[in-house]
Amino acid sequence: MDINLYNTLTKRKDKFEPIDSKEVRIYSCGPTVYKNATIGNIRTNIFQDVLRRVLKYNGYKIKHAMNITDVGHLVSDGDDGEDKMLKSAREEKKTPLQIAEHYTKLFFEDLEELNIETPEIICKATEHINEMLEYVKKLMENGYAYETSTAIYFDISKLDKYPILSNIDIEKQKAGARVEVDEEKRNPSDFALWIKAPENHLMKWDSPWGLSYPGWHIECSAMGQKYLGDEFDIHTGGIDLVPTHHENEIAQSKGKCGKIPAKYWIHGEYLLIDGGKMSKSLGNAYLIKDIKEKGYDPISYKLFSYSCHYRNKLNFTWAGIESASKSLEKLRNSYQVNLKGNDELTSSDLEKLKEAEENFHKAINDDLNMPLAMSFVWEVAKYEKKNEQIAKLLEKFDTVLGIKIDKINSKEEQSEEIEQEIIELLEQRKIARENKDWAKSDEIRDIINQKGYIVKDTKEGQKLEKNK
Repeated sequence: MDINLYNTLTKRKDKFEPIDSKEVRIYSCGPTVYKNATIGNIRTNIFQDVLRRVLKYNGYKIKHAMNITDVGHLVSDGDDGEDKMLKSAREEKKTPLQIAEHYTKLFFEDLEELNIETPEIICKATEHINEMLEYVKKLMENGYAYETSTAIYFDISKLDKYPILSNIDIEKQKAGARVEVDEEKRNPSDFALWIKAPENHLMKWDSPWGLSYPGWHIECSAMGQKYLGDEFDIHTGGIDLVPTHHENEIAQSKGKCGKIPAKYWIHGEYLLIDGGKMSKSLGNAYLIKDIKEKGYDPISYKLFSYSCHYRNKLNFTWAGIESASKSLEKLRNSYQVNLKGNDELTSSDLEKLKEAEENFHKAINDDLNMPLAMSFVWEVAKYEKKNEQIAKLLEKFDTVLGIKIDKINSKEEQSEEIEQEIIELLEQRKIARENKDWAKSDEIRDIINQKGYIVKDTKEGQKLEKNK
């Protein structure tokens, strides 16, 4: 079955055709480890995890690299301001290395809490300084870079087209703070490859241009090429990376080897909080630990994310997490009930389940359409008959969902789930009796009895008692 992915490069859904049929190579922009990753940051990791899982569901082997930015990311995302790592180190009175180690550890703990697969290759910027230096030297040799008194800049005028991903008309853009920093720039939108370090700068390395440190964009270009080659299949990241970071990665690659590094560029949209932006000043820069501290399984956030397509803005609310938490309990409970179920499945039942499985597959292959895919998950989870084969199908779905569907709910959660199910059955029986469908009424009564309850019909209506 074909996979179609929306490609920011072509501005359309493209049929996925890997360079190597045996292995899909992916590069993902990872965190800048100067502070905790917010749930907005983590939303990108969730969609990247789904992408991995969908490719594996379709039989592909994955070679996935993700960077850890622990130097070079300036606070403006441009060429001015101080390095985010140094700013955090100063504020927390720690060394940049201590800051990087601390927040890297927390980031991977968050991924584990959400059952997000770790990419095969994790590459730290500070461990690839030599690769970056060689990359910049090659750009200089090829005539795509030049030196000023403060930095080595990439000369965008040497490209046939810039930008490619965002299609911003840079000629019409007003010069902002970012383009006024260095009057030695040949073009206002030239960007820094390597930055000459002030004497008191904490993170700096020897280079042909003196003690200096890398620009943000060169890191991913150098590491992506080292581990995945000049050309690989997919590059992912948040939508905010399109107009700067990813645009400049493409420019660097074209300058070094004449190629756009990835065939498919896939970007996830922003997370909103109660309909607005997330910010520390508003006190809504929530973390995974905040979800956990409120008593929710962090995977509830993952399931919540599936309520919206990754290319659409997702609005986070605590009511939404509450709903997702209940849905998670129901799915897990359905799995356990089906695992122990012994209802006989007819050829008609098997055909319906097969159709649901095929529809799930079509949905995930259509640009990771998780909201649609979840509708077929629920169709199976709520199937009227209970059988181990249904549990096995839910297990198969979970290879994409990654929600640990086989995790056993607590006794309290199971009790609540059973009670909710009984309430729904009683309502169905009430309707059947009102319609004088006595056979249906008796059938539902027997189902309720099998679940450990007795239904008694009185003048006041149905009464429920626990079967002793």
